[in-house]
Formats: sequence, C-alpha cells, structure tokens
Amino acid sequence: MTIKYFGLLLAAMTTTTPLFAQTPPPPPAEAKTSAMPYVMAAGMSDLYEINSSEIALQKSKTPAVRSFATMLIKHHKMTTIATTKAAKKAGLTPTPPMLDAGATASIAELEGASAADFDRLYIGQQIPAHQAALDLHQSYASGGDQAPLRMTAKTAVPIVKQHIAAALKLQSGKGMGGMSGM
Repeated sequence: MTIKYFGLLLAAMTTTTPLFAQTPPPPPAEAKTSAMPYVMAAGMSDLYEINSSEIALQKSKTPAVRSFATMLIKHHKMTTIATTKAAKKAGLTPTPPMLDAGATASIAELEGASAADFDRLYIGQQIPAHQAALDLHQSYASGGDQAPLRMTAKTAVPIVKQHIAAALKLQSGKGMGGMSGM
C-alpha cells in the first residue's frame, strides 16, 4: 500500500464527517412492473425527498439549496397525490408511504450533519436518489401492469429529470453563491 493511499484510508477512518453521502437503496425490481410495489416505492421515494428537504429548510443557509428544497417538497407532494389517485383508479388501496431502513439512515445522516457539511451531504444524497426514482418511473411507464399508474409514472419522468438537472447544477457550484463544501 503506498503512502498516498494509506493517508487517504487513515483520513477516511478518522474523520467524523462521512466522505460520501449515504443514499437510500434503489427500489426493488418488481416495483418497475408491478402496481403495488411501484406505488410503495414511489411513495417512499417521495416521502424521503419531502423529509430530507424539510431538514434542508431547517439546516441550510444557502438560498439556492433552500429554493431547491422548497421545489422538491412541492413537486413530491404533488406526485404522491397523483400516484395515490392513480392507484385508487387501478383498484388498489395504497397505504401511507413509509421509509425503509436505508432511507431512514439517510435522513439520520442529514439530521446529524454539521452546518459546514450539510449542503454537500444533502445534494450528495439527492442525485442518486433521483436517479433511482427516474429509473423506477421510466421503467414502470414503459412496462407497468396498470394503465393509470403508467400514465402517472410517465408524468413524473420530466419532473424527476428537472430535479436531477437542478441538483447537478448545485453540486457543480453553479447557482450556489460560492457555497463551500461542495
């Protein structure tokens, strides 16, 4: 092991701040084609986005991050309502969304983040979480077993793409007002 890599390993082991943001796990494969698993996965994704963004409104001091969080809360509340309505139209009785252990751990990471690290961790979670959501909605839109939910999934795709583009812009420092830690 070279000294360079040993130094990186030592730094990773001794730092109190995670080097990489923890992200919720991807949805199960059956959620890409089967109605109820799709509804549950989409609901959990929305709930994670809403909860993490509410924390961002409490902890972030960066106007661009706060604006992004506000947009996510608004959009994900709308997609939750649309998915629930489509599920009912498909004859399903959806239960209120719940976070799984991975999403709960991601929320806990944000809650425990220092002010200096918060924005980096929050945006670091948003990108892969939205990429997983995009895969879920695109897959269900093209191969899902219930037409009303396929339409809702198709409608969600451009919203999620907008969120990914905004998060990538924030991560690159554009529109962040010189935010440090990104």
